[in-house]
Amino acid sequence: MKIAVLSGKGGTGKTLVSVNLAAAAKTSTYIDCDVEEPNGHLFFKPEDVKEKEISVKIPKVNNKLCNGCRKCVEFCKFNALAYIKDKLIIFDEVCHSCGGCVMVCPERALTENEKAIGKVQKGMSGSVNVNTGILNTGEASGIPIIKNLLDGNKDVSDTMVFIDCPPGGACIVMESIKDADYCVLVAEPTLFGVHNLNMVYELVKLFDKPFGVVLNKCLEGENPAEEFCLEKNIKILSRIPFDIELGLLNSNAEIAVRESNKYKTIFLDLLDTVIKEVQHETTTNP
Repeated sequence: MKIAVLSGKGGTGKTLVSVNLAAAAKTSTYIDCDVEEPNGHLFFKPEDVKEKEISVKIPKVNNKLCNGCRKCVEFCKFNALAYIKDKLIIFDEVCHSCGGCVMVCPERALTENEKAIGKVQKGMSGSVNVNTGILNTGEASGIPIIKNLLDGNKDVSDTMVFIDCPPGGACIVMESIKDADYCVLVAEPTLFGVHNLNMVYELVKLFDKPFGVVLNKCLEGENPAEEFCLEKNIKILSRIPFDIELGLLNSNAEIAVRESNKYKTIFLDLLDTVIKEVQHETTTNP
């Protein structure tokens, strides 16, 4: 069972929810796909961490063989190549490593080199298998790292998998949720929170994923995010209070379900609700 946790922006409580769900499930796999700024490992503090470098293939030109036909330039839809002053220029930063330019070159003037873009780390925190992706500063896309993280855990069938997605609704988020069985959307109780909730709401609908919402930082009184859910007939999975105890635990990088009976109950209830939702979807849409 793969549960993706996402939000329209950073700081909403996405990592709070995914980390505590993984800890509440006890035997589970946590995957931090927020590769530009991963912080789940700060809470789990995994041990016996193993690290692997992730690289992509970038074209390299042999100018002695290049005859300036520009077929590679015409092929590349990302404008990663240009022929200027009788020389082929390659812009590594916008290359998507598709290999097409190498294939269309009639003179075989293009080959490919490996370029490191980041790494993945794997370790254990109690009975939670912690997987973290880290994108090198300045790299354009973390999708290859996310693919490696998810492909490396495809065969995990005897445990629950929690995917801590990047914030927003860009390609890296789409890559993170594409194989998820259920999506948990985390929202704040503000008008700005509604705007960001709507962003990921439209995304999961586009992917036809079953989903529900966790309302975080809840206070007494008006809650625009809750009103949005009621208007759209969206399932509210849980309401997490705006609370000093939780704020202190979070700021100290402590996992709430391991430190507080109150929050252990809240996240166990949320976990139970999510499992029932997935089981219901499996029964009604086999």
